[in-house]
Amino acid sequence: MTEAEVIEICREAILVMLKIVGPVLFVGLVVGIIISLIQTITQIQEATLAFIPKMVLMFAVTIWLLPFMMATLGGFTRTLTDRIVQIGLSG
Repeated sequence: MTEAEVIEICREAILVMLKIVGPVLFVGLVVGIIISLIQTITQIQEATLAFIPKMVLMFAVTIWLLPFMMATLGGFTRTLTDRIVQIGLSG
């Protein structure tokens, strides 16, 4: 296995990670901004007010996107195991 192959696997792993957690983090960001705007407009500065809605919505998005996340992770795992087999056969 060459350095280029290792770098390619690491790059793919990072992209898979971003595909899996990106939508959930984006929802957390959007909800946090919306709640911060509401808190600024109403001048209610309660730290726990933003925590519960973010947690609930991020959990809901995770459950909703779970099939996509599992398919993405499964595809990466299959690709990785195929590479492991190729290394074993060539060695």
